Amino acid sequence: MPDYPENLPRYALLCVGNSMMGDDGAGPRLAELCAEKPLSGWTVVDGGAAPENDIGFLRELHPKHLVIADATDMGLAPGEMRIIAEEDIADMFMMTTHNLPLTFLMQQLHDDIPQITFVGIQPDVVAFYYPMTDAVEQAVSRLHQLLPRLETGLGIAPFSAST
Repeated sequence: MPDYPENLPRYALLCVGNSMMGDDGAGPRLAELCAEKPLSGWTVVDGGAAPENDIGFLRELHPKHLVIADATDMGLAPGEMRIIAEEDIADMFMMTTHNLPLTFLMQQLHDDIPQITFVGIQPDVVAFYYPMTDAVEQAVSRLHQLLPRLETGLGIAPFSAST
């Protein structure tokens, strides 16, 4: 495999969620944490509740690998994280707070981004004006620490409907 062009960013992080809805703010909180403690070699995009607005920017950015982080109800303990396959995201769409399915976003980006990894963080409370729970705050911090290890694997288990 040829080396990735030096003029293009190697990694991008798209943080998704609504910071006014308790644990659904996991993505935006991760973006804040990345602003406070930048990750070398990463471009971070706070997609908020309308990540589809960032499709053009991400396509032009053309990173080698995009990680999408979002609060996702997987029926796990609050703060648990899983790597979720695109086909499983489609099945979980009914549990999202976003305008468009995240699978649409991923399909739009596949032509320009070779690898896309979706990391779901299990929320506890998703309701307007609630604070983020400690379990989700800790998960966000843990994910921030794991991201630099992306090349060798994040160490996050894949999602399974039987998990």
